[in-house]
Amino acid sequence: MSGRCRWREYKGVLISVFCNNGERDFNSFASRTHTCGELGSGDIGQEVALCGWIQYQRQGLFVILRDFHGLTQIVIPQDESAAHLKKALCSAPLESVIRVTGTVTTRFPGQENPEMATGEVEVQVKGVEVLNTCRMLPFEIKDFVKKSEALRMQYRYLDLRSFQMQYNLRLRSQVVMKMREYLCNIHGFVDVETPTLFKRTPGGAKEFVVPSREPGKFYSLPQSPQQFKQLLMVGGLDRYFQVARCYRDEGSKPDRQPEFTQIDIEMSFVDQAGIQRLIEGLIEYCWPEEKGAITTPFPSVTYAEALADYGVDKPDTRFAMKVVDVTGIFRNTAVGFLRDALSNPGGTIKAICIPDGAKLLKNKDLEVLKDVSKSQFDQEVTPIMLRSDGIWKSPLNKFLSEGEKSELCEIMDAHAGDALLITAGQHEKACSALGKLRLECANILESRGVALRDPAAFHFLWVIDFPLFLLKEDDPGELESAHHPFTAPKPEDAALLYTEPKKVRSQHYDLVLNGNEIGGGSIRIHSSSQQRYILKEILKEDLEILSHLLEALESGAPPHGGIALGLDRLISLIVGASSIRDVIAFPKSYRGRDLMSDAPSLVSAEELKPYHIQVSWPLGSEEEGEKN
Repeated sequence: MSGRCRWREYKGVLISVFCNNGERDFNSFASRTHTCGELGSGDIGQEVALCGWIQYQRQGLFVILRDFHGLTQIVIPQDESAAHLKKALCSAPLESVIRVTGTVTTRFPGQENPEMATGEVEVQVKGVEVLNTCRMLPFEIKDFVKKSEALRMQYRYLDLRSFQMQYNLRLRSQVVMKMREYLCNIHGFVDVETPTLFKRTPGGAKEFVVPSREPGKFYSLPQSPQQFKQLLMVGGLDRYFQVARCYRDEGSKPDRQPEFTQIDIEMSFVDQAGIQRLIEGLIEYCWPEEKGAITTPFPSVTYAEALADYGVDKPDTRFAMKVVDVTGIFRNTAVGFLRDALSNPGGTIKAICIPDGAKLLKNKDLEVLKDVSKSQFDQEVTPIMLRSDGIWKSPLNKFLSEGEKSELCEIMDAHAGDALLITAGQHEKACSALGKLRLECANILESRGVALRDPAAFHFLWVIDFPLFLLKEDDPGELESAHHPFTAPKPEDAALLYTEPKKVRSQHYDLVLNGNEIGGGSIRIHSSSQQRYILKEILKEDLEILSHLLEALESGAPPHGGIALGLDRLISLIVGASSIRDVIAFPKSYRGRDLMSDAPSLVSAEELKPYHIQVSWPLGSEEEGEKN
C-alpha cells in the first residue's frame, strides 16, 4: 500500500495523499480513503471511509451512497448496539451529505449487481457522520428522470450532480489538459492571457459594451483575442496559445452562447498546411481513447466544391445524397420552368437523390420541403417519386422523354423506390436550397428508422479557399469580410484586390466535424500597406480604430497565422450532447439569460451615475410607468 501511495491518518483512518505511479489520486487531501466508484473484490476486508450523497434508502436495510465517481452500497447495521447508526442513516433525507466508515465485505451470492462498478461488494457501517441534510428538491438526481432544460438551468448546481454532467465536464477537463501538453510541452507554445476589456473591432459579430467612468467612452468585450494574438507575433513570442473566453452579442439564437470558450492559437513563420498539420496532431493527441482512433490527415475540399456537392460550407460527410448538376440533360427540354431558368445567365439545374424516398417520404413531408426551399431560398422544388412498379410520380413525368428519364436516373444513380428533388436557378441559390433539403431529408429518414448518420462516427473535413469578401446583405453594392478583415488573400489572387476584389480567394480554413464547424483560422495580413488598403478602400472602415495594429504591422511583423477551435462545440460532439449547454458548467439560456441567478438584472439610476449613462425605457413598459 505504501509503495503505491503516500498516506496520512484522519480520525483513525489512513487517507492517501498522492500516488507515485502516474495514476490520478482522487482521495488526496480529502477525508476519505476511496471514492464511491472504486471498491472491488480486491478491497475486501479493508477499513474504508467514504463521502457522498444518499442516492437511495431501502427499507432500513441499506443506502446507496453516490459521489462523482460512482455508487457504493452501504449496509445499515440491524443490531441494537448500532441503533444510533441506523437512526442516522434512515432519518437523513435523500441527497443528504454523509461520511461513513466501515469494512468492505463481499455481497451474498445472488445479490451482486453487475450494473454497478462496485456491485460485487458492500460496506458494513461502523461510523456515520451526517455532514449536511438536504431540503426537498425540485427534481430527483437521477439521469433517467426527465427534466425541462429551463428547470435544469434554474437549479444548475443540482443538475451538475448527474453522472452525465459529471462525465461531460471531466472529459472536457481531460481534453483541455491534453491540449496544453501537446501545445506547450511538445511544441513550445506559450500560454498567454489577453485582456477582456478592449475596444470595438470592425466587422464580425456584435460585441457587448462595458461602460467606463469617462463620459461617452465604453470598452468592448472581445469576440476573440484576434488582434492580441497578432500583436504577440509582432512581439516575437512566436507561438501563442490560450483557453480563451470570448463574447458575442448574438441575441436569441438556438444553441449559441453569449460567452463561450475557444482554443486560440497563433504561430509565426507558418503556412496554411503547417497550421492544418498542427491541429490534426492536436486533436489526435487529445482524442478520448473510448471514442476510437481517428485518421489523419483529414480530407480537404474547397469552398466551391463543398457548395457544389453539399450546398453548405460545413458539409456532413457521414452520408451521401450529394447535389448533382443535371443541366446538361435538360439543354433542350420542353419543361417550361427549366427552360426559362437556363435562358438566364448562369442558370443551372440541380438535383439530389433520396434513397427509398418514394417509400418513406409522405405528401406532407414533400410540402414541408417545398415550403422550406421557397421561404428560405426563393427556390421552387419539384419532386420525382420513382415508384417500385416503375411509374414516375411527378408533375414533370409527361414532359420528360424516355431518354431524359434514363439519363437522369443514370447520372443520379437513382433506382426504383428512390425520390429525386429538382430545382433550377442560379448556381449558389440552387445548391444552397438543395443543401438545406438534404439535411431536412436526413432528419425525416432517421425519424422513420433509417440509420443514415452514425452517431459513433467522426468525420473531420477541412474546407479551404473561401472568398475573401462577400456582398453586404443590406447593401449589395458594398463588400464585407467573409470572416474578419485581417485574413490574407491567396498570393495568386492578391493582384485582384485592386481590380476585382469579389473574385479574391482567402487563406482561410475551417475545420468541420459531422456537419458542424468546430474551428476556423487563416494566414494573416502582415503587410501594413495591404491591410490599410483593404480596410480603407474595400471595407470603408475608419483606420483610426485600428491604428495600433497598423503601426504594429509597420514595425517588423513576421508572417503569421492561426486558428481557433470552438471547445464547447467540439466537446458536445465528442460526448453526443444535443446542446453545447450540456458541456458548459453554468450556461446561459438561448435568450442569453442566467436562469439560476436571474442575470442580467436591473441597476439603479444611482449606480449608473458614475458611468454617465441612463436607461431609456421602452414606452408602455412597467419601468417607464414607475419613472413617470
